[in-house]
Amino acid sequence: MEVFGYLIPYGLEWLNLIVRWLHVITGIAWIGASFYFVWLDNTIRPPAPGSDLAKKGVSGELWAVHGGGFYNPQKYLVAPAELPKELHWFKWEAYSTWLSGIALLTIVYYFNAQAMMVDKAVADLSSWQAIGIGIGSLVVGWTVYDLLCRSPLGQRDLPFGIVMFLFLVASAYVLNKYLSGRAAYIHVGAMIGTMMVANVLMLIIPGQRKMVAAMMAGQKPDPIHGLKAKQRSVHNNYFTLPVLFIMISNHYAMTYRHEHAWAVLAGIMAAGVLIRHFFNLRHKGRVEWKYPAAGVALLAAVAIAIAPNAPAASVAGADPAAQFAQVQAIITQRCATCHAEHPTQPGFASAPAGIMLHNAGLIHQNAAKIYQQSVQLKAMPIANLTNMTDAERAQVAAWFEAGAK
Repeated sequence: MEVFGYLIPYGLEWLNLIVRWLHVITGIAWIGASFYFVWLDNTIRPPAPGSDLAKKGVSGELWAVHGGGFYNPQKYLVAPAELPKELHWFKWEAYSTWLSGIALLTIVYYFNAQAMMVDKAVADLSSWQAIGIGIGSLVVGWTVYDLLCRSPLGQRDLPFGIVMFLFLVASAYVLNKYLSGRAAYIHVGAMIGTMMVANVLMLIIPGQRKMVAAMMAGQKPDPIHGLKAKQRSVHNNYFTLPVLFIMISNHYAMTYRHEHAWAVLAGIMAAGVLIRHFFNLRHKGRVEWKYPAAGVALLAAVAIAIAPNAPAASVAGADPAAQFAQVQAIITQRCATCHAEHPTQPGFASAPAGIMLHNAGLIHQNAAKIYQQSVQLKAMPIANLTNMTDAERAQVAAWFEAGAK
């Protein structure tokens, strides 16, 4: 029974690996297709007036070369005169990315909510309360976004973008008041990802189905479906870079562990939108360097604002042996429950990042990492699961600054 109990977290670790791999693969497929079609839409040029293409209803075309072949994609203003026998639907890339993402969210966060979602220094929640907040944020996010799109504001791109950005920042602020910084970030990302996939499921694909059905019935498709699909597709395009950052943010605790993590996320998301806007304009033939320059400047400002403080002065004359004994006791209690050959912390089958700290030699070997993660970034323990105090972090800092002897 004891062996079986140990194999459960090990099995979850493998499930985590496989689902994360799948999520990355499907995400590449979806984002790649999205970027390609936005590029194509911005790059195609209208045919000459009166040409055969114009008479066929082609609104734009492009010649391209790739992989040793020539390609000639054409876009019809509404639809071709005759429906082709084979028609490819771009939908499973989006669905698979969201489904694998929700599976990963469940495996990593919901199956181990106390470790990954709850920070008792932020809010003393039960696992079910934290999970409820996380799932609720996805429902609220889509509902608010969809209502804004359907309102008169949805027809005005810039005001809509500003309001939507402020809503996401407000969501990050609220989530940071209840969940650990890491969980708050990932749920903002899941919220945006849910908006993106719901756009495909609820608007883009149904609109395309109506257009195809009209053609099969011998009717002219209503162009409103194409216009609505284009609007949501453009929104998805601008959402992409913020979502990609959030997907990798768990590796950068300096962002989500900051006192004002919501503001850090706001700055990085805004930079992503500005950089994406530059590329969208560039595809149309407009090169506006002010947008990437503003994005890079914003990232630099965030980096400077969250830079760690100078280390505390070490204690002169401290006995190295006694100092290390205190530090080892702290690390054994606060860190080695996860960072050990056989972790005792529920939900961990192996030491995170392969770093083990269960004896003196390993502590000395990883002294710089311990100092960086527990003192400079305060990223460890995860969500301060073991309640490491500021005084204990100061002891670790004094030991390291004295030479980590």
